[in-house]
Amino acid sequence: MPGIDECLLEAMALPGARGAALVDWSSGLALGTVGESPVGDHETTAAETAELARAAAEYESFAAAGPPEPPGRAGRTDQAGQAGRAEQEKQAAAAGPPVEDLIVTTRSGYHILRFVETSFDSSVFLHLWLDRTDGNLALARLKLRVLAEGLVLR
Repeated sequence: MPGIDECLLEAMALPGARGAALVDWSSGLALGTVGESPVGDHETTAAETAELARAAAEYESFAAAGPPEPPGRAGRTDQAGQAGRAEQEKQAAAAGPPVEDLIVTTRSGYHILRFVETSFDSSVFLHLWLDRTDGNLALARLKLRVLAEGLVLR
């Protein structure tokens, strides 16, 4: 199981990779960086991508709300309805963050933010910056998923 440095180096081995970072989205701090930064400063990039990650992770529009309730049950306020909703919320929280990854496409590249589930506080994500000409978005998403699942934070 790779640590931060090994994980970021593996991400940089992807075709078209220009830069990679592990960022704590609650503080906006980079826990590790490698390669280039889109703005020339890894800390600025970390803070800006953390804002985007925080919005996606916290906004209700992106939360896994589950399927709509069947007709006749919508708006149910009795104890059984409240207990069912509480159980759904508990299961969603146990499953991890509602967002797996974010992709931002610019004229020259792709930015992929992959949320990392941890045993303590899942407030970190991998950020990979790919060149649009040389990068393979599908391959990068698959590789980041594998890296995020195997990452050991020490």
